[in-house]
Amino acid sequence: MKIVFTKGSAKHDLMEVFQASGAPQRVECPKQGIIPHDMVHFAVESTLQARGFLGRVRDGETAGFRMAAEAESDGVERLVEVIQGDAWSGGQTPATELLAMYQVTCAARQCPMLALDEAAVDAVRACMTDLSARWAGLPVGGRLELVL
Repeated sequence: MKIVFTKGSAKHDLMEVFQASGAPQRVECPKQGIIPHDMVHFAVESTLQARGFLGRVRDGETAGFRMAAEAESDGVERLVEVIQGDAWSGGQTPATELLAMYQVTCAARQCPMLALDEAAVDAVRACMTDLSARWAGLPVGGRLELVL
């Protein structure tokens, strides 16, 4: 599945999802000062080979803001929240502390955690660093194409 992010000029960026069958799906992504939320999903899902929002879209679900609960996908969403929060504050939180925050977040939302270690967190962060640099280098209207 091809995913294209287009940098917007106002309050939103755009994500388009292209699959072999059907018309592309479009999702407006509110700007948040870092890469778009769904690009954080790409970093987590592609690095960990985990099925979250983008994996569910790839498997045929509609790209919407509300999806039915699903254990692995819910665990991915909680991790995306933790990684995104860390990125907002500079991305320097030690991996052990991020894992502890992930555990607390999953417990609060009553969803199972993904099996992760510090190396997995470091790998996701490396992907985030790459995506962030590529995204920052784009002008308004610029596009970043990814494949999941």
